[in-house]
Amino acid sequence: MSRAIKKAVFPVAGLGTRFLPATRAMPKEMLTVVDRPVIQHVVDEAREAGIEQFIFVTGRNKSVIEDHFDRQVELEETLRSRGKQAELEKLTAELPGPGQASFTRQQEPLGLGHAVWCARNLVGNEPFALLLP
Repeated sequence: MSRAIKKAVFPVAGLGTRFLPATRAMPKEMLTVVDRPVIQHVVDEAREAGIEQFIFVTGRNKSVIEDHFDRQVELEETLRSRGKQAELEKLTAELPGPGQASFTRQQEPLGLGHAVWCARNLVGNEPFALLLP
C-alpha cells in the first residue's frame, strides 16, 4: 500500500561555492530568477505537486531563507494602508500556511546525506520528497 508524499525536505545548508562571488553575501537559494528567489520557485512547484509540509535544512548565514517564508506584518500593514491589495495578496499567497514550514540547522557542512539525516525527526516514518534548489 503506497502513501501519498506530503512532506518535502529542502537541503539548503550548502556553502554555494560554485556560484561565488555572487553567494558571498547572499545564499544561492535566494538568487533571483525572473521576479522571485530560486527557493520560492522550488516551493511553488512542490506545492503544485501536492506537498503540504516543507522542511528546510539550513546552515550558517541562511536566516534570510527563513525570513523569506515568514510573515512580514509591518510590510503587510503598509501595503494594506496604501491600498495595494494585489501586492498584499501576492505576498501572502507565496507563504506556507501556519505550521507548514519547519527549519532545522545542519551545524557543519558534511554533505547532502548528512543534511537529509538532520531532517529525520521532522520527517518521521513517512515518505518524503527531496528537492534540491
